[in-house]
Amino acid sequence: MSIRIKGTHPQGLEITRKTHGVPHIKALDLPGVFWGMGYCHAMDRGLQMLIMRILGQGRGCECLDDSDDMLEVDRFFRKLNWGNHLQEQWNQLDAESQGLLQEYTRGVNAYLQRSRPWECRLVGYKPTPWLPEDTLMITRMAGYLTLAQSQGEVEKFFIEMVQAGVENDKLASLFPVDADNIDRGLLSKIRLEEKLVPESLKWLCPVPRAMASNNWVISGSKTSSGKAMLCNDPHLEVNRLPAVWYEQTAQWGDNYAMGANMPGLPGIIVGRTRHLSWGATYPFMDNIDSWMEDCKDGKYRRGDQWQDFTVRKETIQRKKHDPLQMTIYENPHGVLDGNPNEAGLYLTTCWAPSRSGAKSIEAIKVMMEATTVEQGMAAMGQLEVAFNFVFADTRGNIGYQMSGLYPLRKEGVNGFMPVPGWDPEYDWRGFASHEDLPREINPAQGFIVTANQDQNHQGVLDPANMPMGDYRFRRISHLLDERGDHDFHSSRSIQMDTYSIQAREYLEVLLPLLPESRGKSVLKAWDCRYDLDSQAALLFETFYSKLRKEVFGKGYLGEAVVKHLEEQTGIFIDFYQNFDRLLMDEKSPWYTEFTRDQAFAAAFEQAVEGYDWNKTWGEVNQVMLTNIFFGGKVPAFLGFDHGPIPLRGGRATPHQGQIYTSGGRKTSFAPSYRMITDMGEDVMYTANAGGASDRRFSPHYKSGVQDWLEGKFKKMEIR
Repeated sequence: MSIRIKGTHPQGLEITRKTHGVPHIKALDLPGVFWGMGYCHAMDRGLQMLIMRILGQGRGCECLDDSDDMLEVDRFFRKLNWGNHLQEQWNQLDAESQGLLQEYTRGVNAYLQRSRPWECRLVGYKPTPWLPEDTLMITRMAGYLTLAQSQGEVEKFFIEMVQAGVENDKLASLFPVDADNIDRGLLSKIRLEEKLVPESLKWLCPVPRAMASNNWVISGSKTSSGKAMLCNDPHLEVNRLPAVWYEQTAQWGDNYAMGANMPGLPGIIVGRTRHLSWGATYPFMDNIDSWMEDCKDGKYRRGDQWQDFTVRKETIQRKKHDPLQMTIYENPHGVLDGNPNEAGLYLTTCWAPSRSGAKSIEAIKVMMEATTVEQGMAAMGQLEVAFNFVFADTRGNIGYQMSGLYPLRKEGVNGFMPVPGWDPEYDWRGFASHEDLPREINPAQGFIVTANQDQNHQGVLDPANMPMGDYRFRRISHLLDERGDHDFHSSRSIQMDTYSIQAREYLEVLLPLLPESRGKSVLKAWDCRYDLDSQAALLFETFYSKLRKEVFGKGYLGEAVVKHLEEQTGIFIDFYQNFDRLLMDEKSPWYTEFTRDQAFAAAFEQAVEGYDWNKTWGEVNQVMLTNIFFGGKVPAFLGFDHGPIPLRGGRATPHQGQIYTSGGRKTSFAPSYRMITDMGEDVMYTANAGGASDRRFSPHYKSGVQDWLEGKFKKMEIR
């Protein structure tokens, strides 16, 4: 279906709809492609783009909803200050990148100036034209929210545990710290004024929560075609409409690109061109640090001197209330969490790419025309935000490169614990070269897998100190290694796999401890798969939850705290293997009042008490796909929401299916997008957890949901 382009547009530009409404852009050159990408984003996802811009600028109370919840969100973004320092990033762009970004912006505005989302009229918002700086800001949002953000959360959680009196040996068993180097005296004096992340996140739903992902590349020596293959399934929040990802195909001259990006960002984030393909996961790089600041009389101590903070005044305009004045204090270490006029020890915190954007845009531009793995690694290695990229090219090469601004710190400092801000020895000393970050090309085993596991051994430096568990990595690696003729079908099977190595390892400890019973029989017969009809998966999850409460709740954190962490935060979601490590260790310092075996047996006894044996995993592990604007507040018959839908998989399975509550809102981690491509053909197979459009009455609003649930793929190609 051809799309009529309104207004003036580049000569020779054509836009048509392909399978499931995916737009195909045909242009004479790359600037024309970028114009078309902007036009399509505004046409299909204009509301999503505008809400993200409003939130990033901290203007939610002014433009959307003047509630106390929104005020908290505005305060959060004003402190981050992402709406500033954008001009300097624009100035850093080379002339070609500036031109492409301007074309993308012109495309966005060509549509928005003729048609704005009706929801804007509903809240009385008149959008101003889109600017190149808005796109630069969204690159920061995409790289920080729930990604680097999770590192900040766990580092504050560590301080809270110190202040709660948890012993050093227990802390050292859980976090990347040396028990002898924990200065309890200093850490106990820190005044934690606010959490890094606001509890009320319901208006952040246009910004996808992101954590786990899988990607892998296979060399031609292990594929049926003899050509390299690449697969990617980013695990993001799926209980939302529209989908996180926006798919496009583009063609200019003899070149093409196909794949997915996010509204507000041009180019292709994950996908392929004629000669090169790439996919991304998150590496859990620690590039967010905190410094302890000794403050009094509005100043901070530096050596023996007292220095003035930079004072930033922010005014949050509100629809129904008087404007709120904010005073934010900053120094070279970052934003202060507190008021320096009240004497005390506070934290300043800085995310390394907080003034980023230019290099990310330039990398996206290069990838549109790169042809080799080496070129891809060099380009994506320059990204300021942290990702694990894998690559495959038509020459048969496969490669891996971690990206991100990684701070160079004082020797022996890994960035996890806050350090003395008054000592210049603890200042950052620049940033690492991407060539010193984990990377690999054409390994002997014939494949590369990244699944958020520890990959420090693949680089000169150790950028991750709290990586995610390696269960998915181990499972995928095993499946790739066991055969030498991989194709689309085997790759799809891996992406849909629900087998849990974590569950198997726990059962090896648990089952021998149990007397014969119905519960033991159910788990003994279980194949450790989190399939929708599994009863055992639900029983295991009940046991696992009881075990955490048994070990961490009794006498240490308190059951109420563990319940809060489990139900309202991402601590157990993101860093579960750290907890697993000490739960499985018979000699863990957390086992003092009782042994590991006693804890396991007691937790299982609690799990089966009053247990409903008729429920299955699919009946319990369900979410609603909720419209990002209305947030579940409109009647179901209007069709803005969809579901509930069941999610197969668990926390440690290749096909993840995690659900938890954050800030009173249900969220999820699952394969939000699936892609498989063989470099021997100009085709990509994909499945998107939604459709192309954010317009409720468009046929493309949720056109891909059912196929995604069933594991069906569509074929994307250039014709």
